[in-house]
Amino acid sequence: MAAARNLEPLEVHIIAMRRRHLRSVTRIESQVYPRPWSHSLFVSELALRSTRAYFVAKVGRDVVGYAGVMMSMTDGHVTTIAVDPAHHRQGVGTRLMLSVALEAIARDATALTLEVRLSNRGAQEMYTRFGFRPVGVRKGYYADTGEDALVMWAYGVREPAYAELLDALGRR
Repeated sequence: MAAARNLEPLEVHIIAMRRRHLRSVTRIESQVYPRPWSHSLFVSELALRSTRAYFVAKVGRDVVGYAGVMMSMTDGHVTTIAVDPAHHRQGVGTRLMLSVALEAIARDATALTLEVRLSNRGAQEMYTRFGFRPVGVRKGYYADTGEDALVMWAYGVREPAYAELLDALGRR
């Protein structure tokens, strides 16, 4: 039965993250990351509305993922993105990335950036679909394991070609 359910597209709704979502967010955070952000760190991030935006993905009443972006001058930095492991490979991450990219652009970003674990090939593939390209490595970036981070950038995000890319990703 579970396999049949996964064949049907999920009805995913992306909404602004609120404090009431944090119990679900921190549950996912602890499932996905070896060194999870704390509840209080998320509360602090949510308070920085002028430079931050966070979203949750909901299926029905359940929070199944979340993502955030921090604005720094004209750069949008993807601070976090995670999807409940039970909902991996179902387009939730793509919907979240689309939301943070559009929000950063709405806030006048001209480029987007992020760090991703070198071992996380699945995430790197998704970011590549969003026009991100590797530009460097941060040695030992992840304190929990000492793993290196791949630094990725997407430039020209205000250009018509990038809008067309986001449009195409949104239609999938």
